[in-house]
Amino acid sequence: MDIKTDFSLDAKGLACPMPIVRTKKTMKDIEAGQVLEVLATDQGSKADLAAWAKSAGHQFLGTIEEGDVLKHYVRKSSDEDSQEKKHPNVVSNDDLKEALNHEDTLVLDVRESAEYAFEHIPGATSIPLGELDERAGEVDENKQVYVVCRTGNRSDMAAQKLTEKGFKTVYNVVPGMSEWSFDTTSNQ
Repeated sequence: MDIKTDFSLDAKGLACPMPIVRTKKTMKDIEAGQVLEVLATDQGSKADLAAWAKSAGHQFLGTIEEGDVLKHYVRKSSDEDSQEKKHPNVVSNDDLKEALNHEDTLVLDVRESAEYAFEHIPGATSIPLGELDERAGEVDENKQVYVVCRTGNRSDMAAQKLTEKGFKTVYNVVPGMSEWSFDTTSNQ
């Protein structure tokens, strides 16, 4: 398949959130309607870039896998004024630590399963961001849902998705696992 692109961004070897960070920066420098090809090796980048493009108002065209390389295609929105949406309910790691004392708290970890396996908050439910649309029914709508990822980017997108699906009490935990200094466990 031959896809015409205007620019190519090499994000191979970079882990979340760097493919998105570099994509955001590059998108600022291209014209509306142009297509950016993002080369990545991080498997999580597929769901991450699709969700980010949607929240930023850009069009995620798709991904082609060639061996270990993922080629993502994003078309810049023609609406110059589109603003990236952010989930309004943000809490700190300390707030989440306090909420863990309450029965109605559910911690939803949206990192990739490998990230979760090595270190996660005890009792957290693991649903990677890329699986959330299909698995949202596994999340108890009657609980206060605290969404966590490594830095707060994927959890922001997940919190928006859950809110769009009708969840009433959803919080994005920032900065997330990158600075979580409380108890953790692993699947090892």
